[in-house]
Amino acid sequence: MTNSEDVYSRLEAERERHLEELKAFLRIPSISTDPEHAGDMERCSRFVEEQLVRAGLEAERVSPGTGANETYDNGGPPLVIGEWLGAPGKPTVLIYGHYDVQPVDPIEEWRSPPFEPTIEGEALVARGTTDDKGQLFCHLKALEAMLAERGELPVNVKVLIEGEEESGGDSVERYLRAHSGRFACDAALISDSIMFPGQPILASGARGMIMLELIARGPKRDLHSGEFGGAVANPLNALTWITGQLVDRETGRITIPGFYDNVLQLSGAELAEIGNLPFDEDAYRSDLGVNALFGEQGRSTLERAATRPTCDIHGIWGGYQGPGSKTVLPAAVGAKLSMRLVPDQDPRRVAGLFRDHVASLDVPGVELEVRELAEAKPWRLDAEGPIVEAAMAAMEDVWGNRPLRARGGGSLPILSTLTELLDIPVLLLGFGLPDDRPHSPNEKLDLPQFYGGIRSSVRILDRIGAVR
Repeated sequence: MTNSEDVYSRLEAERERHLEELKAFLRIPSISTDPEHAGDMERCSRFVEEQLVRAGLEAERVSPGTGANETYDNGGPPLVIGEWLGAPGKPTVLIYGHYDVQPVDPIEEWRSPPFEPTIEGEALVARGTTDDKGQLFCHLKALEAMLAERGELPVNVKVLIEGEEESGGDSVERYLRAHSGRFACDAALISDSIMFPGQPILASGARGMIMLELIARGPKRDLHSGEFGGAVANPLNALTWITGQLVDRETGRITIPGFYDNVLQLSGAELAEIGNLPFDEDAYRSDLGVNALFGEQGRSTLERAATRPTCDIHGIWGGYQGPGSKTVLPAAVGAKLSMRLVPDQDPRRVAGLFRDHVASLDVPGVELEVRELAEAKPWRLDAEGPIVEAAMAAMEDVWGNRPLRARGGGSLPILSTLTELLDIPVLLLGFGLPDDRPHSPNEKLDLPQFYGGIRSSVRILDRIGAVR
């Protein structure tokens, strides 16, 4: 097996350059949910393509909708695709990541501008540091260093980087289904998840999701509450009444009939892995600034946060929200919500159950509409074998501890698609930490995790390259 020290020496000498290039990546406000940032999405996709070319890969930007280069027709933000296939007879590894980021609201809670990377102690603070630009950049810099030092890679590499992961777009799935042969490989390597300090985690599963919008409409115009209150149903009252009943406040269980029918129970081995994680519940609660934790009764905090389904309201709109008061019955209001799903729940079935449940909670004079916004299927990793073992050993080489297997609470739509289409082990090995604040103000990535992530990528590829 190739010793990785030659590349490590190069990485050490180029630490500052790598950090400055990551900062340049983070300065691009690539918010895929906001059409006003379409130009930034374009600019960010070009940046990623340039990084791949600089590393020594062949690269192109492809519209997921049409297959035509550098267009958005019927697609959305470009996919950036790269490859280096100069290792005949060696395994092929597909590296996946995404260059889009979440919106920055509430902006007033950021300690520094969200798109001006700022060093705070050992942490780099900016939107996208851990989700997913910083973690993705670990792999790009590893490829660059290996090719610069050796002129070759120990494995064949394909790269797929998308710009719609944070907006629930299905364009990458459409492209993969239409061009699956292009991405044939022996394993996929993804870093868009967490580890604990010094303790790597090989994700054994990830929750799926269904994103919904519930609209409640009443009178054809806003009404004076003094003249019409008590005579006409208030759509905002109806909306909050319905959403307030979705989770039982005593048991923490979701009240939608049939919701838990297909929930796959954890095995004894999975429960044991959760118990082995170095989790401090008091520190977790303190970091979040809450006086108590809440969730499904009879389940541990980590079990609830990663392996159980949820139902959450993310925003409610409607009525008057300015200074002072305005006593109106709003004509139309809405709520955005999602349900995190676990194996073997089907997003479409759950959406149907939600729709039926809402219809059963009829409020006279209020019309209800359910809109399905996006979905992702739950995912499980059951794979074993020499490539999985090589990746586990590589992470132990770098971090000093063998990875534990545990499910993750977030959703990554590509996981189930890759498993289904390519029939490969998907190695979800993250370098973020539990306190990195993805999707929140002051998102960060600790610099030791960034540099350790680059070394990890080098070591993983070297070890997989030695698999016979």
